[in-house]
Amino acid sequence: MAGEFLPSRHGFAFDNGWPDQPALTLPTPFGGIGIGNAGAGLCGGMVFAALDYFLAGRDALPDRPAAGEPLYRFIVRRLIDSWHFPAGVAQYYRWMGLPDGDQVIRLFDGQVLTLRGLGWRTVRVEWPRIRNDLDRGRPVPLGVVTVASRNPRALALNHQALAIGYELDGPRVKVRVYDPNSGRRDDVAITMDTSAPTGPVPFGHNLGLQRPIRGFFRVAYTPRTPR
Repeated sequence: MAGEFLPSRHGFAFDNGWPDQPALTLPTPFGGIGIGNAGAGLCGGMVFAALDYFLAGRDALPDRPAAGEPLYRFIVRRLIDSWHFPAGVAQYYRWMGLPDGDQVIRLFDGQVLTLRGLGWRTVRVEWPRIRNDLDRGRPVPLGVVTVASRNPRALALNHQALAIGYELDGPRVKVRVYDPNSGRRDDVAITMDTSAPTGPVPFGHNLGLQRPIRGFFRVAYTPRTPR
């Protein structure tokens, strides 16, 4: 690994647009069984794979692979790794069901409980961990929550990106990211105001998403040797 991760160099030259096809086909005695839909995106696999190439000191390959090719299989394998099943999937689902800002719950016996919202969890819990890794020169995969839902099917509407640096302006934070939906753009970022984390925190972004960001967290990552 040398220098800073730059999407224009270390990101994949293709974006996260894939044809509708099973992301993974498992061979069985009764024929292949398809799992997942690549058309819904392979963002986590692309984030993990791009970081694998970067840490190995190799540039990401430029050509979009077809289903079944070694790079495609590697990206799909890393997609499954990025889910960090079951804990990682459970975290997305738990965050989807939480409020944007803190909620005060008064119990019958007079006790008061505070249910922390996504703003507080992002600003006070996740961001210090992410910033610490970035200060050490290590890019950080992010789980980006974009929906409020108790429906497990909505899990697919969330996203993953790679934090590669940040800028501070008082309470304003700009997190620079590699976004698989945006290709090799170096100007993609998530912004947030950390001055009032107990309320709904305003997040801004120019990722290739049509949905707002409600919060984000650090995704567990273990490097693998890229093919």
